[in-house]
Amino acid sequence: MSAVAHEQPITNSPSQADILLESFLSLHSPEGFRAELIEGEIIVAPPPDGDHEDHINHLTKQVIRRAKTDMSFSSNKGLRLVSGGLCPKNHVIPDATFAPEELHVFRGAPPWMEPDGIEMVAEVTSSKPDQDRIAKRHCYARAGIPLYLLVDREKSQVSLFSKPHRDEYTEVHLAAFGEPLALPAPFDFELDTKPFL
Repeated sequence: MSAVAHEQPITNSPSQADILLESFLSLHSPEGFRAELIEGEIIVAPPPDGDHEDHINHLTKQVIRRAKTDMSFSSNKGLRLVSGGLCPKNHVIPDATFAPEELHVFRGAPPWMEPDGIEMVAEVTSSKPDQDRIAKRHCYARAGIPLYLLVDREKSQVSLFSKPHRDEYTEVHLAAFGEPLALPAPFDFELDTKPFL
């Protein structure tokens, strides 16, 4: 009589999504680079160019000076967002993140925080513009972040996405560089896009 080996399913083995997330969280990017986990793909981006930073500077100054509600700002805040399908949780670092100052959402927050209290995130396109135009837009909508502002340097336009529903924003307002773009409450001012020219 011979013994028959039976394969036993391994019940405590990590899934591919868990392995990817663990690998991402233990990743040490080169100095100045930043790593993000977007829709199951690890993206490592080089430091931004000067025009990219100039656009962030003009946007941030306007929000801080002109918004009707005092805003706190972060340029490198890691956000842990809801993933879609079988992808592991998304870990995204927006170019700019704004929240009402009275909420103190950044104070005491871990490196990767939940997006609770965030009113608007902004991205300026760089080497991989479709990440900003498509993947991040879906991530921010799924997370319920009320506003997503995209400064698209290649298209010379600013897009304001609002009213998130599931994994998409249901409204979009566009302004060519040089035209004003109205930001709704709690910002309540017209963004001057002439500095992006």
